[in-house]
Amino acid sequence: MIKTHKKKKAGKYRGKGQGTMGRGARKKAKKAGHRGGAGMAGTGKRADHKKTLVTKLYGNSYFGKQGITSRGTKKDKSNKINLRDIEMSLNTYIKKEIAKKTSKGIELDLSDYKILGEGELKTKLIITAKSASETAKEKIKKAGGELILTSSTESEDSE
Repeated sequence: MIKTHKKKKAGKYRGKGQGTMGRGARKKAKKAGHRGGAGMAGTGKRADHKKTLVTKLYGNSYFGKQGITSRGTKKDKSNKINLRDIEMSLNTYIKKEIAKKTSKGIELDLSDYKILGEGELKTKLIITAKSASETAKEKIKKAGGELILTSSTESEDSE
């Protein structure tokens, strides 16, 4: 016959008369070693047996890092694109309707980007961008193109 319900071990040790939970004499289980240490001892990273104590008393602020954890300067997460990448991706931009072919050249809307000057530009482009480096400005003008800056902080050279 197959056993369908296995009795739990903890149930075996309950009751008024026992009190020892299978440890033999009651005096063996009285000290802090059986509770994982006194006070906050043993509440480190892998302290499963004391996690409830810690979360009830101290909340979620006990584990992990609190406050300012990063150091140094903030990383610049603004969008940047090189002229080389623009030149390579022109067909994709035209398909996605980011760029349009006009009589003046190819108009390209990159208003969220800063244009960087790495790479050579062979195509005549009219680029709308947030900002651009000096080398990018020179290379665009050299190719016969135009640069329109949308940000108010940087304006094109008035020479």
